[in-house]
Amino acid sequence: MSKILVVTVGSRGDVQPYVALAKGLQDAGHEVILATCGRFAPFVSEHGVPFAPLSDDILLLLDSDEGRSTLDEASGIVGLVKTNIRLVGEAKRINEKLMHDVWQVAEPFAPDLVIYHPKAMAGPHVAEKLGAATVLGLVVPVSVPTGEFPMVGLPALPWGAWYNRFTYKLVEVGYAQYDKIVNRFRRETLGLPEKKGAALTTTLPDGRPIPVIHGISEHVLPRPADWPAHAHETGYWFLDAPDTWSPPAELEEFLAAGDPPVYVGFGSMAGRDPKRITQAVVGALEQSGVRGIIATGWGGMETEELPDSILRITEAPHDWIFPRVAAVVHHGGAGTTAAGLRAGRPTVVCPFIIDQFFWGRVVAASGAGSTPVPQKKVTAERLAAAIRQVVTDDGIRSTAEDIGRRIRDEDGVAAAVEQIEGILARV
Repeated sequence: MSKILVVTVGSRGDVQPYVALAKGLQDAGHEVILATCGRFAPFVSEHGVPFAPLSDDILLLLDSDEGRSTLDEASGIVGLVKTNIRLVGEAKRINEKLMHDVWQVAEPFAPDLVIYHPKAMAGPHVAEKLGAATVLGLVVPVSVPTGEFPMVGLPALPWGAWYNRFTYKLVEVGYAQYDKIVNRFRRETLGLPEKKGAALTTTLPDGRPIPVIHGISEHVLPRPADWPAHAHETGYWFLDAPDTWSPPAELEEFLAAGDPPVYVGFGSMAGRDPKRITQAVVGALEQSGVRGIIATGWGGMETEELPDSILRITEAPHDWIFPRVAAVVHHGGAGTTAAGLRAGRPTVVCPFIIDQFFWGRVVAASGAGSTPVPQKKVTAERLAAAIRQVVTDDGIRSTAEDIGRRIRDEDGVAAAVEQIEGILARV
């Protein structure tokens, strides 16, 4: 069997699917190391996957007041440009350190294959140096241009395929500002020649395209007809809670005490004003006449005094709690969106940044949820209207249940492992 290095960088949503993929590869007999930010060591190790730490600096930046404020503006093309300008200097320093961290892990391990997240820029270059195969693993469709929808984070405009394809060129422009540091890493650390478009390289050393595997369900986002043969969709890479997890007694008692509640949770998202968001959520649950569970997560929603009809929790595994609620209200992260749809639950997306707007549109277009309610426009009245719609509209509820059945019939990890083993067999 093969030695496989999986490299990802970012928040919990950028890590969890790759842990699931790593476990699937382990179960198939491969030797796997997952390298990601050191903060996630306990989480990765809990699932029995060998872990190698990378710098936490990117998370520290995003957790800072400056980072939160800047990300709060990252909606629409103007917001994305502002965000890029503000953070690019610090981001270059962070990415240089991350590239060296990846090399420190990869060189002694000597993998046969490197699977990497696009934020882990060192991935394809380290693979080239070691003569390893390369796979770009994605849970958001940000790499392969298509005329069917624009680049994630950019607006969906009625200008047709030419506009959608053009938006992917803008990403190349954004990544180009990192070409210099990536080429310095290639030259000084790896002893490789410089490469055009190094920060967002899409080709192997022999000129063939890097295979791209998307952990996305075709029942949620049908594979674009104009994607090339090297781009694949496998189904979602779900990581269920360990068998050792059990719910707090308070949560079990609340669920048993009445009708299924509506779940509200925004993960690590809170925006500039968590108190405003919390007040809107509580007001919306009360106005819509439903019971609610508010998961405060890591974003800092402030829930001091709540009515008896609303329970506060910190978090609970999505695969456990979502099947037990009437609907889910969340920020639209790729993993949370997938988990809600797998449970067959109607969805309200309140996007904060970038890809969350994309998933909000996708959910609404699928018929499994309401029109998105962006967090900047969240009021108790608007959110209450969306909640009432998804819990009372038979069409939305039926569609959500149907999509859930289809997703549950998939095994995205097994399909991804099959694709990866096929790539290894051709090397």
